Amino acid sequence: MTKPRARELGIEIGRLEPGVLNAISDVSGVRVGHRTIVRGADGDPHAVRTGVTAVFPHEGEPWREPVYAGTHILNGYGELIGINQIAEWGVLMSPIVLTSSLAIGKAYDATVRWLAGRDTGAGEEVMPVVSECDDSGLNDILSFPLADEDVAAALDGAVDRDVSEGCIGAGTGMQCFDFKGGIGTASRVLPADAGGYTVGALVLTNFGSRPDLRIDGVRVGEEITDVMPVEHTEGSCVVIVATDAPLLPHQLRRVAQRAGLGLARTGSTASNGSGEQLLAFSTANRIAIRTADPVLDLRAVADARPGNPWLLSELFAATIEATDEAVVNALVAAETMVGRDGNTLYAMPVERVIPMMKRAGRLARR
Repeated sequence: MTKPRARELGIEIGRLEPGVLNAISDVSGVRVGHRTIVRGADGDPHAVRTGVTAVFPHEGEPWREPVYAGTHILNGYGELIGINQIAEWGVLMSPIVLTSSLAIGKAYDATVRWLAGRDTGAGEEVMPVVSECDDSGLNDILSFPLADEDVAAALDGAVDRDVSEGCIGAGTGMQCFDFKGGIGTASRVLPADAGGYTVGALVLTNFGSRPDLRIDGVRVGEEITDVMPVEHTEGSCVVIVATDAPLLPHQLRRVAQRAGLGLARTGSTASNGSGEQLLAFSTANRIAIRTADPVLDLRAVADARPGNPWLLSELFAATIEATDEAVVNALVAAETMVGRDGNTLYAMPVERVIPMMKRAGRLARR
């Protein structure tokens, strides 16, 4: 049975409306695939609780038609393979692959092999974008459980429909504010007078300290002092932001920065031992690799224009709201999981959170 999402529970974050799916896949063409790997009994020292998540920027082949992209690192105790190429060229030429920290090299290698099996030239020339979070609390990372077939399954299984959340794909073994975390997603649609553009966010949550957790401004983490893991870890978070607004690389870097503000609204401090890797891309301009014309015709949002609303500001607001709600959706969707050595991450007790939200006047009437 599918669990209700935050908005279905009456938690309505922000002022902008969500898209039809309230997911990153509301941006037309964006596809998401997961591979979940769970092996070994609860408490087994070699239990595996990990996975892979893949995000495609459009329905085609990004190595043939790249899109503009930008990145921002909020705190750098983490890794984002491909960041130098995005910073230098401003384009995303591959699917984005997310996985466990020690599996990032394996995921990169497997993605190259997957690309080479479809396009020899891409396999030789394209450096895939791969990022990670540490799931070692529940997952026996030193058994190196990830296989090429797992990465290929996530890539081959990517679809442009509802995005599964919680303990799935790369989010299988992740935590969030000392609860069970994982994958979350949300979207926002700008009003017609601001272009009607869509912004979607997908988060891989593995960050936060319980007392800092806020949901729509309500300090729920301070009131739930039980159901704690044996050991707190500072963790990390990856945020992928997609939009159909025509943005250039420097603008997308600014959008990626705003995803960090969305994390802050949930209670993130981007702590010293955490790695917040933020990436934004636009589907509006596809850059043909093989073309005889040396000059491209592009559309782009003006950085500033007189009047109200200023479009970039609205896109920033949409990014912040979608990121914020995506984190909450990850918490709501996740279920209690026992991993290696009996380590346990408990699901956030939604039945206790809802009364808190209601008392604070932050629960929408249903």
